[in-house]
Amino acid sequence: MARLADYFVLVAFGPHPRGSAEGQGQILQRFPEKDWEDNPFPQGIELFCQPSGWQLCPERNPPTFFVAVLTDINSERHYCACLTFWEPVEPTQEGLCTEDTAEREEEAGEGGPVGLSTAAPGPPGQLFAPKTLVLVSRLDHAEVFRNSLGLIYTIHVEGLNVGLENVVGNLLTCIIPLAGGSQRTISLGAGDRQVIQTPLTDSLPISRCSVALLFRQLGITNVLSLFCAALTEHKVLFLSRSYQRLSDACRGLLALLFPLRYSFTYVPILPAQLLEVLSTPTPFIIGVNAAFQAEAQELLDVIVADLDGGTVTVPECVHIPPLPEPLQSQTHSILSMVLDPELELADLAFPPPTTSTSSLKMQDKELRAVFLRLFAQLLQGYRWCLHMVRIHPEPVIRFHKAAFLGQRGLVEDDFLMKVLEGMAFAGFVSERGVPYRPTDLFDELVAHEVARMRADDSHPQRVLRHVKELAEQLYKNENPYPAVAMHKVQRPGEASHLRRAPRPFPRLDEGMVQWIVDQATAKMQGAPPAVKAEKKTTVPSGPPMTAILERSSGLHGNSARRLEVVRNCISYVFEGKMLEAKKLLPAVLRALKGRAARRCLAQELHLHVQQNRAVLDHQQFDFVVRMMNCCLQDCTSLDEHGIAAALLPLVTAFCRKLSPGVTQFAYSCVQEHVVWSTPQFWEAMFYGDVQTHIRALYLEPAEDRDPSQVCGDSLGPRDGAGLALAHVRPLGQVGEALTQEDERSALDVASEQRRLWPTLSREKQQELVQKEESTVFSQAIHYASRMSYLLLPLDSSKSRLLRERAGLGDLESASNSLVTNSMAGSVAESYDTESGFEDAETCDVPGAVVRFINRFVDKVCTESGVTSDHLKGLHVMVPDIVQMHIETLEAVQRESKRLPPIQKPKLLRPRLLPGEECVLDGLRVYLLPDGREEGAGGSRGGPALLPAEGAVFLTTYRVIFTGMPTDPLVGEQVVVRSFPVAALTKEERINIQTPSDQYLPDGLQLRSCTFQLLKMVFDEEVGSDSAELFRKQLHKLRYPPDIRGTFALTLGSAHTPGRPPRATKDKGPSFRTLSRNLMKNAKRTIGRQYVTRKKYSPPSWEHRGQPPPGDQEDEISVSEELEPSTLTPSLALKPSDRMTMSSLVERACCRDYQRLGLGTLSSSLSRAKSEPFRISPVNRMYAICRSYPGLLIVPQSVQDNALQRVSRCYRQNRFPVVCWRSGRSKAVLLRSGGLHGKGVVGLFKAQNAPSPGQSQADSSSLEQEKYLQAVVSSMPRYADASGRNTLSGFSSAHMGSHVPSPRARVTTLSNPMAALASRRTAPRGKWGSVRAGGRSSGLSTDVGTRLAGMGPPQANGAPPDPGFLRPQRAALYIIGDKAQLKGVRPDPLQQWELVPIEVFETRQVKGSFKKLLKACVPGYPATEPGSASFLCSLEDSEWLIQIHKLLQVSVLVVELLDSGSSVLVSLEDGWDITTQVVSLVQLLSDPFYRTLEGFRLLVEKEWLSFGHRFSHRGAHTLAGQSSGFTPVFLQFLDCVHQVHLQFPMEFEFSPFYLKFLGYHHASHRFRTFLLDSDYERIELGLLYEEKGERRGQAACRSVWEYVERLSKRTPVFYNYLYAPEDAEVLRPYSNVSNLKVWDFYTEETLAEGPPYDWELAQGPPEPPEEERPDGGAPQSRRRVVWPCYDNCPRAQPDAISQLLEELQRLETELGRPPERWKDAWDRVKAAQRLEGRQDERGTPSSLLVSSVPHHRRSLGVYLQEGPVGSTLSLSLDSDQSSGSSASGSRQAARRSTSTLYSQFQTAESENRSYEGTLYKKGAFMKPWKARWFVLDKTKHQLRYYDHRVDTECKGFIDLAEVEAVAPGTPTLGAPKTVDEKAFFDVKTTRRVYNFCAQDVPSAQQWVDQIQSCLSDA
Repeated sequence: MARLADYFVLVAFGPHPRGSAEGQGQILQRFPEKDWEDNPFPQGIELFCQPSGWQLCPERNPPTFFVAVLTDINSERHYCACLTFWEPVEPTQEGLCTEDTAEREEEAGEGGPVGLSTAAPGPPGQLFAPKTLVLVSRLDHAEVFRNSLGLIYTIHVEGLNVGLENVVGNLLTCIIPLAGGSQRTISLGAGDRQVIQTPLTDSLPISRCSVALLFRQLGITNVLSLFCAALTEHKVLFLSRSYQRLSDACRGLLALLFPLRYSFTYVPILPAQLLEVLSTPTPFIIGVNAAFQAEAQELLDVIVADLDGGTVTVPECVHIPPLPEPLQSQTHSILSMVLDPELELADLAFPPPTTSTSSLKMQDKELRAVFLRLFAQLLQGYRWCLHMVRIHPEPVIRFHKAAFLGQRGLVEDDFLMKVLEGMAFAGFVSERGVPYRPTDLFDELVAHEVARMRADDSHPQRVLRHVKELAEQLYKNENPYPAVAMHKVQRPGEASHLRRAPRPFPRLDEGMVQWIVDQATAKMQGAPPAVKAEKKTTVPSGPPMTAILERSSGLHGNSARRLEVVRNCISYVFEGKMLEAKKLLPAVLRALKGRAARRCLAQELHLHVQQNRAVLDHQQFDFVVRMMNCCLQDCTSLDEHGIAAALLPLVTAFCRKLSPGVTQFAYSCVQEHVVWSTPQFWEAMFYGDVQTHIRALYLEPAEDRDPSQVCGDSLGPRDGAGLALAHVRPLGQVGEALTQEDERSALDVASEQRRLWPTLSREKQQELVQKEESTVFSQAIHYASRMSYLLLPLDSSKSRLLRERAGLGDLESASNSLVTNSMAGSVAESYDTESGFEDAETCDVPGAVVRFINRFVDKVCTESGVTSDHLKGLHVMVPDIVQMHIETLEAVQRESKRLPPIQKPKLLRPRLLPGEECVLDGLRVYLLPDGREEGAGGSRGGPALLPAEGAVFLTTYRVIFTGMPTDPLVGEQVVVRSFPVAALTKEERINIQTPSDQYLPDGLQLRSCTFQLLKMVFDEEVGSDSAELFRKQLHKLRYPPDIRGTFALTLGSAHTPGRPPRATKDKGPSFRTLSRNLMKNAKRTIGRQYVTRKKYSPPSWEHRGQPPPGDQEDEISVSEELEPSTLTPSLALKPSDRMTMSSLVERACCRDYQRLGLGTLSSSLSRAKSEPFRISPVNRMYAICRSYPGLLIVPQSVQDNALQRVSRCYRQNRFPVVCWRSGRSKAVLLRSGGLHGKGVVGLFKAQNAPSPGQSQADSSSLEQEKYLQAVVSSMPRYADASGRNTLSGFSSAHMGSHVPSPRARVTTLSNPMAALASRRTAPRGKWGSVRAGGRSSGLSTDVGTRLAGMGPPQANGAPPDPGFLRPQRAALYIIGDKAQLKGVRPDPLQQWELVPIEVFETRQVKGSFKKLLKACVPGYPATEPGSASFLCSLEDSEWLIQIHKLLQVSVLVVELLDSGSSVLVSLEDGWDITTQVVSLVQLLSDPFYRTLEGFRLLVEKEWLSFGHRFSHRGAHTLAGQSSGFTPVFLQFLDCVHQVHLQFPMEFEFSPFYLKFLGYHHASHRFRTFLLDSDYERIELGLLYEEKGERRGQAACRSVWEYVERLSKRTPVFYNYLYAPEDAEVLRPYSNVSNLKVWDFYTEETLAEGPPYDWELAQGPPEPPEEERPDGGAPQSRRRVVWPCYDNCPRAQPDAISQLLEELQRLETELGRPPERWKDAWDRVKAAQRLEGRQDERGTPSSLLVSSVPHHRRSLGVYLQEGPVGSTLSLSLDSDQSSGSSASGSRQAARRSTSTLYSQFQTAESENRSYEGTLYKKGAFMKPWKARWFVLDKTKHQLRYYDHRVDTECKGFIDLAEVEAVAPGTPTLGAPKTVDEKAFFDVKTTRRVYNFCAQDVPSAQQWVDQIQSCLSDA
């Protein structure tokens, strides 16, 4: 409640004391006479009653009324309502003022203040003096004042019978409520009645119609200018002739400023005597009578608003910042809609009926609503930027201005910046920041309506609706009771002022008035105060801040990518990938221009701080500091985005060790930023941290899980506040961390505490105040040290700080405080003198820092209410803190100068194989480009991975370089180049200048036969002795003195050589020695595996070389016993010899001979006679030929003793033996060494001149002739046709029984043109391009001359057709050396024919390979760009010419064999080119050898058993060093690769398999390719050990075992295009133009080294994007695949591999045991095959159908030349020519042959006759175990597996050994729950197996199945 009026004053005209012309006001009376205690009487009231001055008037003016406003010293406003009337002057006054009258009249005539038109002239010479009734009140009820003063005047003028004393007394004692929307009726005791309505909310201003009037007078633009001017603290002056309008205009402007309060000079009506106030320097809002316009124009910095003229004049020197867009334009348009609704409709053709405009009062509220809405938009989210510095005893609140501006995106905005810095906003914060208080309309609006306003912005009508809603509320606040009862107040009659007043205004009785007042006061004291308690609540914070204007989306489009770059860079830095980081750094520095990236950097760096500390190495430290500096350089001094705030805790966390005990922190490197010397920044940081800790004080212990986690980050209680998530609120996460940890923000906590405060006891209150104060104090200490960190430079002697930093020198003037604190300044001065620093010179850095910190401490501590004792203590501490820090920095500076300039990269250790050991640790080297363009950037593009810097390692197996590119922009790719030591072919010293132009003499170039080249330069830190040691060790490992020193034999070897290696190898050890060795090894092998001797049965192919793991003792063993009845050869074997047979039979040759039906080891003569060939054990002791296998295929008719003599005719005793037989034509392929001079050649030369006596040589020649004759007669058709047959006869004879495929067409010569035509239609390369048909000119040329190169060349290197062979075909062709067969004329009567050909020697192969190496890996940059130089050097090497010759010879032999002639290949010593040709012929002729196991068999048989000299050709030992590396086997693999390229669907193995063998035949990782023959392997004990020795999965000693193991895990060796044609004979094109350079020679993967050591190649899997183990930035899944760097097939697997992997992954996810990839693949193929069979002629549904023979042809479209001319016929099915019946019969034939090799198939799933679970009793003392058993009728086996989906057989029982199946009985440990009848036993010749089924019926089923199997057999 409050008094309606405080004072009633009567002021009259009085003479001026100094006799001046003007008079002055005199207070005649005032009531009450003594001042109220709460409200002293305002001084100077008489000036404001007559603002234009007290003057006499010649006529009587009508009474005037206005309200002036006075402001007292406490900023309280007093409203002075003045009613002025004129009375005649008494003569005394008149005499005093006569001389002035003339002037007065002139003034009046000019329209002066008294020249009113209504004035009535009095009697001549009569003057009138003004008299004023004044009501002084603190309430603004202008209408009530007008009525009340009017009543008093009326009573006086009209002479009503009412005591004026009573009226005045009643007026002064009238009490009314302040607010709350109540209604009070008052009466002053003169029969009057007035109703007073109080506003609902006191805080909302009352504007009546003033705002609407202001807009009417000035217009929208002008009012907006004034609004902005007032908010930004400019001087505003209103001019008008009407005082009432002046006060209304000022009131209206103030009402627009709500919710801000104007706190500067506010004088709506300024008296003329006080006009000098207008030149005050402070802002003001003042109204002045228009008469003084001239004075106003002299003011240079005042904005003048002329209300009467409707203009606003802004001086040139004044800039009024406009509202930020889009608010300016939005506000303008809404205002025009409110003021001028017609504007929208003005242009309409058919305007709607005019809408009624709002009343003036309503329009006023609508205009105010527009501005209220504007403030809500401007200040949206302001509560998120409040810092609660103290809660008790009174809230202390600070506003984080910079964060607010940053968040709103208005940092650059002049308007908002000035508003926030203004006094009005400071008042707003202290008044409205309080968390617990009554709320009003603005609080609601800013908290809850933001989203609506944002949504409405683009819809003017919705905005208008919102404005009207708000206006309603404002109107209701002012007029809570619209239907108010009418006032009843008497008014004077018309023109009453003209009537002569009966008397002057009487003097009132003071006593009576005072008595009335006292009475009322006494009554009030007795009554309880009727105060309506204010309802306080927690002020809602509203939604978080958003930018006023969203930035264009284009900026954000790529911001995610930028953030990813920043995250990646930081994770690279912390993972130590410095080159990667260096590569990304420029992009990161660019990205850090953006705010989001800077924030991201701070957050990412936070993740890498543990326990307030993160120790980095030098490079990491440099990177982090550089990025921090980049972040900070764009920070303004205000740090509006909180970046410096976020980095502040980090700069004290990241550090590096310079030396023991000296640590350099990041802050010493990031000081050069203006933000650190800005007091406002430190204050905001300080207040943010204080808020965090104050909040922590009040959180309940349950909520406050860990005091150090208060700020939501992992920092400690002090540094922790660093990121002060009060600060991250400004950062836009709006306190996410806080809200997650505890929903209650600091404001919520403060609100709760303020609510509880009155209920607390005094002690508790004191305790809380003390706690808060000490919290602030401890933070002040912490900040003093933090500031010293960032303000003191590393070298404190330099004055950099003062000169370069804006502001630290004149920091005295800088302050964030809104009230200058004089006390703080004086305190600072007083303590500074004691600080111990003299201010003698200006460069006194420590002194300046101490002063700066002291000033900061003073300010924040005074504002935060720290006690003066604490403050004094702080001032004493600051100099000590600074001094201590200076001392620390001295050590840091000293040590930092000693840092080495360049950090060398860390050595990367290579991954090693199991068993591989490091011989020499890393020597630092540079790896230089090897001349290939791919790795060095070059013209093909790609990264310059070389040169690289790293280290070279030497292990027992490899030479390895690991390092990183020296080019920093390439990145952190690890470069690995390695090769097996055994593959080294050349090592030479080189001298090269390194990239850094230092001359390093020690260079080394190592070249390997696996096509790697290490061109290295040793770093200067590697001494020449280290380099020499490296060379020596390398040489020692490359050429061990003995084969036992190779890696394959030393790796986990059972027998390291116990004796010194023999210097010279015994050329011919006695038979006794050999047999002893054989015996010993065989015994050891057999004895180790099996105790008893067992019968031999060839194991299924998939178990060979893969013995069962040794931990399972209950194996069903492979039977190994040799039964004399089946194995005794035709001559009796000694028992000791027989021992060795077990292994001989098991060799690859023997298995293959059995497959080919080439002979058996049987003594049954009847059976033997029918076989043309037999297996002879004559060489079992390797007596005849050391380099041949133990068992050989010879004609049945030749006795063993004759073989000894035959062998002497051939080099190395390598006599002709059969190695393959064609299944179709029954022709055989033989191989032998070249002939000695006295051999068959001599025989041919002298056959017509018999010599008188035969020498030994002649007799052996005869033996040889007999031998060849025996071979010829062993071929059935020649035996039948009396030895000779014409080709045509043979063809016609065999045509019926065998229809050759189009590839193997044999044509009769009766129609040469038909032959030619048929040949033209036969398809060539499967990937059929258009080939030219061959010419028939080769028909008459003989084979030898053609191959010798004398016949006409074949077009395109096409394989020769059968048509060109001689009409009379020989039974046996002998392919021999041209030089050897010189001058021989073959006799046509002979049954064999010599084919002399020119072959290259091994030395030519060696030379050619050297050139090839240099072509593919030149070792120096190419002179000519592009591929020209490569192609030239490739041609010079002649490598492809040799490949061409090999293929040509092989295709010739294939043709001969296919046409029914046998061929003996008898070249050089029979172990190099012979082996190549023989192997290629078999590969081209027999599809079996194109499978994985077939190829293995081929290599084992032809290369290993037949004694290709791997050790000699590969220079494996010291002895072979001089001979060098001759890649005969590699050349063979290259030929296979060429065939594979032309026929990709015919090979089961992939091209990778060939490369794998090419790499490992030289690598010495496996024992397979060691030594020169089986004999040597037996002698060393390798042959049997490889066979069956039990061992775990440790190291594979055989390459085949490794391939098999790997194939189970991955299909890397498998060719998905494999879809063979049965019995397909391949005839590849062999011309050089058809050959391709093998990519094995040119490809390289620098990421991991050669990909052939699978364990090394499979790097650790990258963690997926979601789960990075280190919590670092999520890596993108994107990957760049570089051709020379990555392993492309692994980086981009083919679709089928991908699908199989996906299948396995899904199976694992579903919890099913993943099946082998091969099973999945076979199942799909089988399904497709069935589908294809149902629809024989249909279109293939997918590629897999190609395995159906018929569809094979219809897969591709072949373009062929037709028989006539060159018309192209598109043939989809080239079987058409064969006719339907032939085609059908061939289908049947093919299907049958497809099952021919089923016994060699690995997929056992196809041969499961019956399967199920059985329990089997283990070995002695072992338990019964449930196993999955499979009965296989095809293989005649009972196999078992661990479980159903297991693909690896654990053992088997051969059903051939089973004697009986009988019911069994349970034994110890048998399953308890099973019926006794479910047991059965299987009795074999060796042991009894006990089984148990799950129930009786299944046991019976098993017994029946096994019995039926036995009976079938």
